[in-house]
Amino acid sequence: MNLGGKHDFPTLKQLELLLALVQSDGISSAGAKLGMSPSATSHSLRALESALGASLIDRSAPGAPLTYSGEQILPLVKEVFASMQLMKSIARSDAQLKTGQLHIGSFGASGTLKALPPILRAFKQKHPGVDVHIIEKPEDQTSLDLMEHRIELAVVPLPKLELETQTLAMDELVAVLPEGHVLAQQDVVELSELMQFPFLLTRAGSKPLIYRLLLKHDIKPRIAHELHQITSILEYVSQGHGVSILARLALPDVSNGVVYRRLTPTTQRYIALACQNSNRLSPVAHAFWNEAARMG
Repeated sequence: MNLGGKHDFPTLKQLELLLALVQSDGISSAGAKLGMSPSATSHSLRALESALGASLIDRSAPGAPLTYSGEQILPLVKEVFASMQLMKSIARSDAQLKTGQLHIGSFGASGTLKALPPILRAFKQKHPGVDVHIIEKPEDQTSLDLMEHRIELAVVPLPKLELETQTLAMDELVAVLPEGHVLAQQDVVELSELMQFPFLLTRAGSKPLIYRLLLKHDIKPRIAHELHQITSILEYVSQGHGVSILARLALPDVSNGVVYRRLTPTTQRYIALACQNSNRLSPVAHAFWNEAARMG
């Protein structure tokens, strides 16, 4: 495809459309994510290709994947938005960090309720004028937001080899039982014994970890319910609808009608604060990163 003619610089909206295409199943759906009509989407994409002088999308293939040129340009587009975010963060904060905003992603309750609060308290004491916003999403979406530069920092489970990380906490899976349950009399519960009872499976952050544990030991649970909210699981357990396995850091210290017991075999995970490159963080994000390192 020959895209000759005048090559203007692409607009940020056009570049944002290219990013949306990577996360969509077609051109129209990518535009819809940005509030664009199909005709406006097509026009914007054509204008972007004209400005760059190359075809970016293979329109003959299902899902309109990126061409070779598109794949090569994509990392540079991500860098553009990373630089824009950095400029906005710097402009909103002065050298003493008296003002500013910081958005931090978190993959779930273990990070939001246990790993982050001590750092948040210490950071707010030093920088009370900085507004910190926690954005909780599933692990894959939180990691994607970080990689796509929508946030600068995120709390994620390790390993994350593609990111720079510093460990915040260690977590492990525990058995969650009704008070008075026969297994509640034991200090440590055997996984195989626990799976003899109706099982309440979480659909939240620790689900992959639980699946890996069960698969490793070739155990198939009798799933009675699949619930997303931890509070729902705890309530169902307390009412005797089944037993569960959850990450210890995601649980409240005490829950009426429910007890936690160590599980054997179990599995552990480490939770970390992550960024793409600590040397390229905004002043506010860098200060939070350093506070986490100091407390670690």
